[in-house]
Amino acid sequence: MEIIIETEVNAPLTLVWDSYVTPEDITQWNFAVDEWCCPRAEMSFEVDGKFNYRMEAKDGSMGFNFEGRFIKITPHESIYYELGDERIVRIEFKKTVNGVKVIETFEAEDENSAEQQKQGWQSILNNFRKHVEAKCS
Repeated sequence: MEIIIETEVNAPLTLVWDSYVTPEDITQWNFAVDEWCCPRAEMSFEVDGKFNYRMEAKDGSMGFNFEGRFIKITPHESIYYELGDERIVRIEFKKTVNGVKVIETFEAEDENSAEQQKQGWQSILNNFRKHVEAKCS
């Protein structure tokens, strides 16, 4: 089952792209709720390059690594990656009148409901939009 989420970022394409693929930026937006954080983001941003984003509760009670490898990169257009459990994620960047529409399509996992996954990923994408738009201010 595929899940699709999206947001429109009121910012130039170059800034949106760079904010999505720069580890220092990723640590600022890559969490679904304020009680969590992303203290570390490591990546080799190239085809077959790996990434590892550390996700943790701010109180230290739990955490996990979100990791995988890039399988296709078309600069300023799309990123495809494969997660450790072999699910595929596609991110598309489409210019709009107001900025850039970011569309994420991912294969659902079996542990959480599709609605929980959609809400969590959408919250992270909303944080991304807020982070990028704040950089434009």
